[in-house]
Amino acid sequence: MIAVRLPESLEKKLEQLAAKTNRTKSYYMRKAIEEYLEDEADYLLALERIQKDNPRISLSEMEKRLGLAD
Repeated sequence: MIAVRLPESLEKKLEQLAAKTNRTKSYYMRKAIEEYLEDEADYLLALERIQKDNPRISLSEMEKRLGLAD
């Protein structure tokens, strides 16, 4: 179990959302953490791939190769 201290303004927003949707505050906190962790994992994966010496081409070159250029 984890306890989190939130600023009063954020706590109020969370309480209002929970009351309005008949969900628990824990539900929204869990969803927010899950989304953040997924986003962070995606970011770190993208960063790792950018740092590798992989060949890169421009968008216009890719469009040409795929036959999508005007």
